[in-house]
Amino acid sequence: MRLSQLFAPTLREDPAEADVASHRLLLRAAFIRQVAAGVYTTLPLGLRTMRKIEAIVREEMDAAGAQEIRMPILLPAEPWKTTGRFDLYGELLFKLVDRHGREMILGPTQEEVVTPLVAGEQPSYRDLPLNLYQIEWKYRDEFRPRFGLLRGREFLMKDAYSFDRDEEGMVRSYQVMYDAYRRVFDRCGLRYVIVEADPGQIGGGVNHEFMARAEVGEDLFVECERGDYLADTEAARPMPPEPAAPGERAALEVLDTPDTPTIEGLTRLLGVPASRTLKCILFDAGGRTVAVLVPGDREVAVPKLERLFFPTPVRPFEDADFAERGFVKGYVGPQGMPEDVLILADHSVRAGADWVTGANEPDRHVRGANTPRDFRVDRYEDLVEIREGDRCPRCGGTLRIGRSIVVGHIYQLHTKYSEPLKATFIDEDGIAKPFQMGCYGIGISRIMAAAAEQYHDEAGLAWPRALAPFEIVVLIANRDDERVVTEAERIYRELLDRGAEAVIDDRAVAAGVKFTDADLIGYPVQVVVGRRGLEAGEVDLKLRATGERSRAPLPDAVSVALDLLSRAP
Repeated sequence: MRLSQLFAPTLREDPAEADVASHRLLLRAAFIRQVAAGVYTTLPLGLRTMRKIEAIVREEMDAAGAQEIRMPILLPAEPWKTTGRFDLYGELLFKLVDRHGREMILGPTQEEVVTPLVAGEQPSYRDLPLNLYQIEWKYRDEFRPRFGLLRGREFLMKDAYSFDRDEEGMVRSYQVMYDAYRRVFDRCGLRYVIVEADPGQIGGGVNHEFMARAEVGEDLFVECERGDYLADTEAARPMPPEPAAPGERAALEVLDTPDTPTIEGLTRLLGVPASRTLKCILFDAGGRTVAVLVPGDREVAVPKLERLFFPTPVRPFEDADFAERGFVKGYVGPQGMPEDVLILADHSVRAGADWVTGANEPDRHVRGANTPRDFRVDRYEDLVEIREGDRCPRCGGTLRIGRSIVVGHIYQLHTKYSEPLKATFIDEDGIAKPFQMGCYGIGISRIMAAAAEQYHDEAGLAWPRALAPFEIVVLIANRDDERVVTEAERIYRELLDRGAEAVIDDRAVAAGVKFTDADLIGYPVQVVVGRRGLEAGEVDLKLRATGERSRAPLPDAVSVALDLLSRAP
């Protein structure tokens, strides 16, 4: 490829809308251009990198026994209503109505398509296991798309779905995908961790996220200082504290606490630490009132609560809910709760006694609230947000929080979709049974952004060889010198003949612009052919990843460039 013919309009200045390195550099280096918030056109350089990622993914999926198909992005809404995810996804869905009045959506994922597809062929146990995958665009109407390709409304994704006859087979299929994912991210050159995760709106049981480490990542994970625990913060569970020692408890006392609907105001008024107060946070779960109890210095982990009720939507009480259901906002306590209210408490509540909590009256709290004397707890669950310094649930060590970008997520679904969609196979006894399923996603476009976050410096991108749009760039430093042009063309042709993915910068621009663009775009190896070098019978070379510079005799230029390429990350 000749850069004089390549559509690669690089930018000299940082775009004002770009907040993170990957967004800024992918725009400047002419990999993408924004069409609308969260929607991008992929330019030739970006498309080459994305296709390399796709090739790696396809090779590993095919090697793992998965078969590629293509499913539509325009989907009927009815199966989503059957599984409950139409309401669960809510405003994240792009919704439309066709000319016949049928509700449709743009697909954010494809469980409701692939499950009926397989079931419709009336398979028997002999047809299993089966794993189908596709690489297709997905759509989610993010409230706040940002960070370029890291949180977009349109994104390219590989999604795979496994079908097995029993749980044991599902676990085997899951492990096959787990291992394939490791190979994918190893080949992409990403620095990543594999963590226990929250299943979110996909649902199911055991699941793992593959997280690329990144200082700007929106996705947080915890790791134990002793190295024996990794988990997404939405799934991480701290070691529960020891229960409060038995003994005499204070009497329940009602306190006048005017204008103190917040924990901050309450602790200031009473002079007690927040950890001695008890929050009673109200949620609506499909029309049922749920009260969640956590110490006043902790926050409710809403994803953990949602997981308990999946696929029923869960939302915090709004102002109108308090009045309609007879609760006083800012002064809610668990004592005297109606029987139809489900009371859940975090395990940390067991460690406290003589709690200060709401009195269920305006401007009043109580002191000395204890369970079971003063209030009931229907069930204890892990319900608090993890925080730096919590204890590891496995060894008691200190947990630390790191930032990352989720590039892959795999799930054990069991019968989460096959049962509501009545998707079955026929076993050896002629009995119809629901599939045991797994699903597996990889963010193709997100991998490109994650790699840009991990592989860049102040001069621009520095791609690992596996993802670079071109491996070697030959730079013509003096375009007006016929011998320079001739030698550069010779080196370029020989590189192509020897199988290298090479590009030649033959543009009629200053040498400095070519050097700047070479660093910005991030070709792993640069070969500079210039008048001064030719006078000495040499070319200049640069390994982009390290900045290492060297020279090579003209006859050896190609061999040295290829050797340098072999040392690229």
